[in-house]
Amino acid sequence: MTSTGNSSNTHPLFDLDVIGEGLVFADSLPELDAALASHRAAVVQAPPGTGKTTLVPPAVANHLARAGAGSDVSSNTGTPPGRIIVTQPRRVAARAAAHRLTQLTGTTLGEHIGYTVRGDSHTSAATIIEFVTPGILVRRLLADPMADGTAAIILDEVHERHLETDLLLALTGETQQVRDDLTIIAMSATVDAPTFARLLASDGTENDGMGTGLENVEPVPHISSATALHPLTITYTPHTGDRIGPRGVETSFLNHIATTALTAHREALATNPDTDALVFAPGALEVDHITQQLRAATTDIDVLPLHGQLPAQQQDHAIRGREPGGKPRIIVSTTLAESSLTVPGVHLVIDSGLTREPRRNATRGMSGLVTVSASQASAEQRAGRAARLGPGTAIRCYSERSHAAAPAHITPAITTADLTETALTLAAWGAPRGHNLRWINPPPAAALNDAEKTLQALNAIDSEGRITEHGRTLASIPLNPRWAHALVDNAARYSAEDVAAVIAVATGEQRIPGANLPDAIRHQQRKPHRPTQRETQRLTRLAHKHAGAGEGAGEAPEHANAAELAGIVTATAWPDRIAKHMGEGIYLLASGTRAALPPDATFGRPEWLAIADVTRAHGHAAAGTGAIIRAAAPLTPAEATKAAGNLAGTTTRITITPNGTISARSIEAIGAIELRATPTKPNPTQAAEALAEHLTTHGLNALTFNTNATALGNRLAFLHHHIGDPWPAMDEHHLAATITEWLGPELNDVAHGASLNSIDLTEPLRRLLPWPEAAHLDELAPARITLPSGNTAAIKYPDASEYGDGDGVSDDAVSEGDTSAEETSAEETRTEETRTARTQAESPQPVVAAKLQETFGWTETPRLAGGRAPVLFHLLSPAGRPLAVTSDLHSFFTGPYADVRAEMRGRYPKHPWPEDPLTAQPTHLTNRKLREK
Repeated sequence: MTSTGNSSNTHPLFDLDVIGEGLVFADSLPELDAALASHRAAVVQAPPGTGKTTLVPPAVANHLARAGAGSDVSSNTGTPPGRIIVTQPRRVAARAAAHRLTQLTGTTLGEHIGYTVRGDSHTSAATIIEFVTPGILVRRLLADPMADGTAAIILDEVHERHLETDLLLALTGETQQVRDDLTIIAMSATVDAPTFARLLASDGTENDGMGTGLENVEPVPHISSATALHPLTITYTPHTGDRIGPRGVETSFLNHIATTALTAHREALATNPDTDALVFAPGALEVDHITQQLRAATTDIDVLPLHGQLPAQQQDHAIRGREPGGKPRIIVSTTLAESSLTVPGVHLVIDSGLTREPRRNATRGMSGLVTVSASQASAEQRAGRAARLGPGTAIRCYSERSHAAAPAHITPAITTADLTETALTLAAWGAPRGHNLRWINPPPAAALNDAEKTLQALNAIDSEGRITEHGRTLASIPLNPRWAHALVDNAARYSAEDVAAVIAVATGEQRIPGANLPDAIRHQQRKPHRPTQRETQRLTRLAHKHAGAGEGAGEAPEHANAAELAGIVTATAWPDRIAKHMGEGIYLLASGTRAALPPDATFGRPEWLAIADVTRAHGHAAAGTGAIIRAAAPLTPAEATKAAGNLAGTTTRITITPNGTISARSIEAIGAIELRATPTKPNPTQAAEALAEHLTTHGLNALTFNTNATALGNRLAFLHHHIGDPWPAMDEHHLAATITEWLGPELNDVAHGASLNSIDLTEPLRRLLPWPEAAHLDELAPARITLPSGNTAAIKYPDASEYGDGDGVSDDAVSEGDTSAEETSAEETRTEETRTARTQAESPQPVVAAKLQETFGWTETPRLAGGRAPVLFHLLSPAGRPLAVTSDLHSFFTGPYADVRAEMRGRYPKHPWPEDPLTAQPTHLTNRKLREK
């Protein structure tokens, strides 16, 4: 590193020629410098291995130092006007990037270049470039939204679509709007970069939470780099069986990966002794299994695991190059090594084709990591690791058909993950639900709704989505809000260190043996696992810091052993996972879902459990429930009730029996878990609510409509459809919503034991008639119509259900804008004509069945609903058989009637069949009776 001090700004802060030697991205630095000179944002697209992570931060520092030296603000200091923050999606990548840049600049870690990850930091007041994980930067922005002291934020690996990286893109957009000196750079390894370039140019209003409109935004500069790959050979060695089975990744498939890796590595070593291999497995459990298989099969190869659960020293050792004279290496890794790390010496990649992705199951109230096929883009990233330093080979342990069937791109975590922590961050930011923030994919509304319900139950946000003081406390704790709540709440009642130990074990990445959380805590106390021990210490410090915010603050600490405390803390975090044993190792959760203990569970079958981890599962292990308990602790009934909070209570559950009567029980329950039930009598309000729900579920068939009630309901539905308000809708939704208005007195009888089936609904429906318009019911929708013959005929109105959702006429055709009174009047006339014609064409019609002779002389078809709806006539023969159907009598009598007359006068010679029915005498009599009359 070369610094200019205060005398000159002609020398760079960092020597990019030294840092970029041999790196492909060095050729793109002039383009980056030009982009930063004209914009406050840019997107860098460069494949893995080109050097973007190594070169872009010092290049930005140099540019800002030059710009600052020539400004009034920095006054020729030769350093940037603030720190350069670089996010890496993984802790090991953040550490590795800092170490690498420190080595290239010949500086000391923590001096000009440093890093901060959870539980580990190497920085100083002189630090210019700091690598951090996204979560660290999110919490810094919540504490200081203006990002004071920061000159640039570089978001690396944005194409991986991690939840916190997407969130940072949204938050930094608002920060940049009020900081005209803040530079934002997004770095991507894929062709998604143009989309990010448009996003960085937006202010969030273009897509407004809908994810559209960015195509019209002028993008910020997009700097791309050529690939650094050498020749790459890709082959397929598929496993003969399934990769994923009912209990997860099949052991036989993992053994196939190990065998393939060892065989291929030995063959590669025969031609190039410097070849190291990189094996990709979906998770830590699979990494450990493959590592064990390889170590058992060879001693002349150094087999190293690489995943997030390992101590930092082991992770760093795995990603360093082979020591001079050292053994060949096989590194078995999760996706951690997919794109953000370069592992020296790797010329061979073995790919399982599997990955872990977050999934939220709203129905079961579960979320977690699920093993799925890796995307095609991820497969290309993995294969490319083999050809970064020279010609390489990638072997996919699955078929070409499976590769072709895999999704093209990574699934954005924001679309599938639990959003409780995200929703809390947005509330703390002052943008509940993330409205008007810039998103590549906006948070799904359903997931946000569920997250807000959880946060309201934790008293973290209010009913409007605004953050509470307790919520601000939870947002400041780098922990899932549920566990943060449990930490704060219980640290005020019990030993803070003991509470922290429960959460550290429960949230750790290690599998809980036998699903026994208390045993795992006791084992940690006897034989500490170093990462869990460090997490316990971290959480203890946080507990002491925030203990005063808990409900039990100031009270004398209570005592609880490991098992009791594990249950209490877990139930506080997850009250909806309080569960009761239903028999055969199956538990009913307060959320309403069922889950089974695993076959190897080691704490028996307690009556009550607090479940820390439950995941979807199939097959025998899940006992047909679809879910299996991975970690839990016993609870006493009293602890379960106390921890349940608002989930515990007494409700009246009302059911409607097949004979139409209402029965009610008073239920003491914890969520869906019924504790006690006693018979009771419902009040009219409860009966109304139950009946409304019953109607919504079962429709109006739940009520008994006699002939008169049905006819009245159809007439009202007819008027609502053709006229609209104030005539009421007769659809199920409306009747259920207004049930107390029209069925109130009868509901009181039902609440006292009367049957729904005994109610005559005619009078209740009359209560829906609007006044004074009700006086015109028989005029607008008469029950009968008078025929020209003097007789009357019943009008059969369409069934209310035939009108669809019950909406009345609409005003879609009404024009908008300024018009004169004459134009408005003419337009209203045309609108009414259009509306009437449309309604007639789309609507079922009222029907009158009458003998043809009784309609003689009707030159115009009668119309109902104030002239809006013509009657559809079924014209009958003297014997009552249908002859014609028409809603235009004049057209019928001047046209088709002649054919009907020619055919019918011979069949019914005793009845009149005049040539001109429009002027003939209407009658129901025969010719002889007419003469006698």
